[in-house]
Amino acid sequence: MSSDQQFFLKWNDFQTNMVTSFRHLRDEKSFTDENPSKHPIIILKDVSYIHLQAILEFMYAGEVNVSQEQLPAFLKTADRLKVKGLAETPSSIKREG
Repeated sequence: MSSDQQFFLKWNDFQTNMVTSFRHLRDEKSFTDENPSKHPIIILKDVSYIHLQAILEFMYAGEVNVSQEQLPAFLKTADRLKVKGLAETPSSIKREG
């Protein structure tokens, strides 16, 4: 079953969080282009290319379009990778009681 419906996900605090993150990286002198390997490989188990591409778009632009069909798996991947703005944080999880 295929659906053409798209969902637009936007991180409202994207700019503020990016500035804060870059400031922290600058203060810690974490910016670097040095790589010990000429052809580095990163293996992300159970992460599809389409979801990784969408997550990177979200991280760089603060927004991304994801199809209804892909949304549950996309959000699950984002949660496993703890993508800020998409993943649930302990403070955002409502406790039942």
